[in-house]
Amino acid sequence: MQIIEHPVEKLRAALISSWLDLIERYQQYSDGEKKVLEDCLRPDGVLFRAITVHSDSDWIPAHPEESYDFQSFFSNPYRSTPCKGHHTIYIQTIGDLLRFLKKRKPKDAFCIVGITMIDLYPKESWNFVFGQASLTEGMGVFSFARYDDNFYQRNYAGQLKKGSKPKPGDYSVFNNYYIPPITSTLLLRSCKVVSHEVGHMFGLQHCQWLQCVMQGSNHLEESDRGPLSLCPICLRKLQSSIGFKIADRYKALLQWVHDDGGSAGVHAVKPTEAFQEYGQWLLRCLAMME
Repeated sequence: MQIIEHPVEKLRAALISSWLDLIERYQQYSDGEKKVLEDCLRPDGVLFRAITVHSDSDWIPAHPEESYDFQSFFSNPYRSTPCKGHHTIYIQTIGDLLRFLKKRKPKDAFCIVGITMIDLYPKESWNFVFGQASLTEGMGVFSFARYDDNFYQRNYAGQLKKGSKPKPGDYSVFNNYYIPPITSTLLLRSCKVVSHEVGHMFGLQHCQWLQCVMQGSNHLEESDRGPLSLCPICLRKLQSSIGFKIADRYKALLQWVHDDGGSAGVHAVKPTEAFQEYGQWLLRCLAMME
């Protein structure tokens, strides 16, 4: 087991930058917002933790990457930023793939994300993939099948009973596909992967600074260990692209955690038991900002 701890000055430079204009932008945050963002710089900080690598099969030792600070993110000419005509994230429940999304991508979409419970096999030679995306075209499709605890059982109800080889463009194999019980654990895992992949579409690379939803993961155990939240450096990257008040963001997320769907007349109550730790974390952030 290895704990990756960066010196405070390195974290400060990654968060705030050495460029005068970016430092001036940082100073526009409220005192409460800066208190939360700078929690990672204090020895007694409670909101953000160092990354723990448990084995060589974890993402960071298996995929060496350069650290990507806020200054590198801001100056990247290839990252996508929402604009007046393209500012909406669409989430589409589907049974087929990227071609489906491309035909149905609305004109005002910043990106469109397809989600499915079908296991994905882009090529016969591949084992499986959790998802596929075209970041340049703002499209992605992601499968949550393997996030279901029952997936690896022999009697898994979602298995195809008989093999088939559909013709190009024929997606009939997806008709009436199996949908497992939506547990709070499955919902939490799904929220993590969608948040992570949409973060990539905003130009956020894999995080190597602190525990963060933008950290890469090689396996389900590693993904389960990671938080749903963004670290301060990645949070600033997203905020610079979208432009939101951090307190407003946390309040909206907390409302979602506390809303079980019953007040909206939804037949199936939204399971949020697995989100309670995240809800407590949001409360601590909001209390610090006050």
